[in-house]
Amino acid sequence: MQPASRIPPAGQGPGPDLDSGPDPVAASGSGSDPVAASGSGPDPVAASGSGSGSGSERNLRRRIRPRRVAALASVTALTLAVSTSAGTVHLRGHPTEAAGATPLGHGTPLAPCMISGPLDVQMTEGIPTPPGYARSTGTVRALNLMIDFADAPGEGTALERLAEFAPQTRAWFATSSYGRLDYRAEAPIGHWLRMPKPFSAYGLERGAPFEPGYRKLVEDLVAVADPAVDFPAYDLLNVLVTPNAGPSALDTVLSVTFAGNRDAPDADGTPLSNASFVYSRQDDGSGAYEETGYRVLPHENGHVFGLPDLYTHEGGGAAGHWDIMSEDWGADNDLLGWHKWKLGWLDETQVSCAASSGTAEYTLTPLPEPGGAKLVVVPLDSRTAYAVELRTRGGNDVAVCRPGILVYKVDATVDTGDGPVRVFDSRRDSGGCTRSPNVHAELSDATFVPGETFEDRRAGIAIAVAATDAAGDHRVRVTRR
Repeated sequence: MQPASRIPPAGQGPGPDLDSGPDPVAASGSGSDPVAASGSGPDPVAASGSGSGSGSERNLRRRIRPRRVAALASVTALTLAVSTSAGTVHLRGHPTEAAGATPLGHGTPLAPCMISGPLDVQMTEGIPTPPGYARSTGTVRALNLMIDFADAPGEGTALERLAEFAPQTRAWFATSSYGRLDYRAEAPIGHWLRMPKPFSAYGLERGAPFEPGYRKLVEDLVAVADPAVDFPAYDLLNVLVTPNAGPSALDTVLSVTFAGNRDAPDADGTPLSNASFVYSRQDDGSGAYEETGYRVLPHENGHVFGLPDLYTHEGGGAAGHWDIMSEDWGADNDLLGWHKWKLGWLDETQVSCAASSGTAEYTLTPLPEPGGAKLVVVPLDSRTAYAVELRTRGGNDVAVCRPGILVYKVDATVDTGDGPVRVFDSRRDSGGCTRSPNVHAELSDATFVPGETFEDRRAGIAIAVAATDAAGDHRVRVTRR
């Protein structure tokens, strides 16, 4: 079982565990994913994130500086309140229920756009999400346990550590899901749980597999916490490690999630198969940690809900800052519309499937706003599709500097961390429109605006931005030969 590993932001060297492979963003000349703006010359090819912004991003890296942890007042009620959710749920995903969007009949309009991947793909982008992950709608109870070690005693109090993540993560999911996910961060034990072995004894390095170190850690954690925790009452587990255990996140990001893990140890008869481990602090020294440092947790919990990593071993050059599964450092950002559909946060009426030949027009409303049409899917085959959405500044998206239509390719055959989503850049090699720290600059202006067209000439597909209205909605024209 492979973990959903993570890498530091752009400019930090990848951990030694990361797989080596071809540059996922230098695609010029590849001939595999054509894209063009209106007026381009003969058959252009993909240029999803040229990486020209990486130098400026590296220059923005700074050392951690001392800071105070978040105040307790904002989290006390959330931490100590008794959940009122109905029924009993489990840390193990339901074996027969898929998270997120439900399957549709073959005769429904959206069926041709519900691409799927082979069974051996890790965290496929296919819809619906396979069984085994935590459910992503309704009330979800997250068990938070704060742990320390003899060689890394708790830094501050355990509730201070919880306060770095809990209220912000709850608010982030409420906003991103349009209120469809009621995320309850609960901590039945309000003090540090001391593990019986020193941190160094578990061998928890970057890229470490579940066996043997994490298995032993989970077994020890269960033994220590079990007298005070009713494990089957929760949907997922967050292990918040004292930030002085392990290296700084600026050097090596250890935070990791084991999702849909059928081999996980049991607690009170329930396998702990969806568990996230958060280490260190994602503090780049810019002074924004209080506002942005929590974002590692919604990223890791995204895996628990079945979402893959969109970054690659080269960083965020495939999907940029357009999804928290690509970049969770820096300014706040949201999920792609595809992921919102995958998680069950969009109704069928908010998604259109452009599977037929000919030309059709669609009106899209801004993704941050509740209600209205959000996503147009253009299937290429049963495994891949283009997705089209309107991105503007609002909600969780605070770094959008060029509002417009985002076009990206989703490939359900690509594993997590290998680039299953590729955003197409309407302004290749522009350097982007933002200098916000830890935001992939080159793709920040990737959106298409009225008068511009994305083309895949080999597939006979054109996606033109026809117009925008006074409300900010955009009309998109999709043509299929």
